Amino acid sequence: MEYIVYVSTAITLMSEEQLADLLRVSRNKNKKHHVTGILLYCQGTFMQVLEGEKNNVDVIYKAIELDKRHKNIIKLSTGIITKRNFPDWSMAFASVNAEKLQEIEGFLSLSSENQTDMPDHITVNMLKTFADCNKQYISF
Repeated sequence: MEYIVYVSTAITLMSEEQLADLLRVSRNKNKKHHVTGILLYCQGTFMQVLEGEKNNVDVIYKAIELDKRHKNIIKLSTGIITKRNFPDWSMAFASVNAEKLQEIEGFLSLSSENQTDMPDHITVNMLKTFADCNKQYISF
């Protein structure tokens, strides 16, 4: 399996409704292509991890590159994994300013989730750094 970690900048700050719509569409695409991962959003900056079979991850990432809602896409890391870091999440999601999104199934409350079984992998370390820099609280 392959993973990709990238960051990007939203063209405009996204409302909770826009984020909810993005999450809904992303989950459907990811399920269709058997891709799992997590999307973090803070004040116009996205960080996302995608993982799955190479061809499937490539399909999703190419669609992301064409998405007009963001720019300055920077691929931070890519590589091979033998085991998914996010096996049960077609797209987990966290946003600093998204209290209403907590009602959506799969919303990741960074202050309350305790993911002690998360491996010490580069993708997890990048997420921890992003969360820390943006004053999000996440424990793996």
